[in-house]
Amino acid sequence: MGLMNRKLRMAMIGGGKDAFIGAVHRLAMNMDGQVELVAGALSVNPDIAVDSGKSLFLPEDRIYTDYKVLLEKEAAMPADKRIDFVSIVTPNFVHFDPAIKALEKGFNVVIEKPITFTIDEAKQLKEKLQETGLTLLLCHTYTGYPMVKQAKQLIKSGLLGKVRKVYVEYPQGWLSTYAEGSGNAQASWRTDPKRSGKAGAMGDIGTHAFNLAEYVTGLQVTYLSSNLNVIVEGRMLDDDGAAFLKFNNGATGVLMATQIAAGEENNIKIRVYGEKGGLEWKQEDANSLIVKWLDKPAEIYRTGAGYNSSFAAHNTRVPAGHPEGYLEAFANLYRNFSLTVRAKINGEQPKEEWLDFPSVEEGIRGMAFINNVVASSQSNDKWTAFTLNP
Repeated sequence: MGLMNRKLRMAMIGGGKDAFIGAVHRLAMNMDGQVELVAGALSVNPDIAVDSGKSLFLPEDRIYTDYKVLLEKEAAMPADKRIDFVSIVTPNFVHFDPAIKALEKGFNVVIEKPITFTIDEAKQLKEKLQETGLTLLLCHTYTGYPMVKQAKQLIKSGLLGKVRKVYVEYPQGWLSTYAEGSGNAQASWRTDPKRSGKAGAMGDIGTHAFNLAEYVTGLQVTYLSSNLNVIVEGRMLDDDGAAFLKFNNGATGVLMATQIAAGEENNIKIRVYGEKGGLEWKQEDANSLIVKWLDKPAEIYRTGAGYNSSFAAHNTRVPAGHPEGYLEAFANLYRNFSLTVRAKINGEQPKEEWLDFPSVEEGIRGMAFINNVVASSQSNDKWTAFTLNP
């Protein structure tokens, strides 16, 4: 069998013209010319599914109104037409079933976070993934930024000494009013326990903050103490919350996630302090990483500069001073996933830089975070042990 010398073929589940994140995924998968969208079941509404498929110029026979039919029909296609992976961009309660069915049919999987509706489902995905040897990408976008990767490598190298303190925050303001009552589709499903799960703000953006803290530090949370709030009257899930964290090296931290910080956009931010110094990264100035020292002036690392690690360099596309942002970070996830899938198909060992994307382990820990943060908020005990059991 010759080496694979074509684009990877992708089908999208969800993400039609009435959706938000689907269009972002399509921009990201297109950026490096590694992937082509060839099929889709783009909405549960058949009219929107067909309409969206046509507007993306998909072949008529590969526009589906049901993801189960998509997976059946695509699996039956000849090898030179068949998809290589599916991208699942549906609300949380429709993540698990298409993902497990895709893996059963031999397709790799890209999936939105949180990975599933329950932690049990996430564990089942892990088993199926191990059984099939396929690849799964979980879209924790912020880990795709070059300066976030640089921060991880600096901490891993011991530059700051032992990590002592972690502050991570994700303030948004878009749910400051009862938006779900005025026909806002995003607000409607994200605040509905039947579609979103047991957490609101903590499930939606708290999981991003949690993932960023564990990714950048290389540490794991072992205990937390949380308080979740419903600020806007009539809302069914938390729209605000915070947690104290304990890490497996003895470090402590604070995590804050809120969707009622009026006027805030998406300024996710992390600060990590070690024995010798600290670092700070925020999405609003994503191309800068500030490193602070006890005994000398602060340093500013910049995306695209020659002194960065191979991980930061590999995920940088343009010369220094040309801003790279959210779409590029998202594209880095797709690119690393694509390079890994292609290497595996060709029987080659993927490079370490390519394998640096979130997957099922991060998915399981994200689901555990949701469970533990809700349990802690409902408990009168000061500390809740971070467990992977539901």
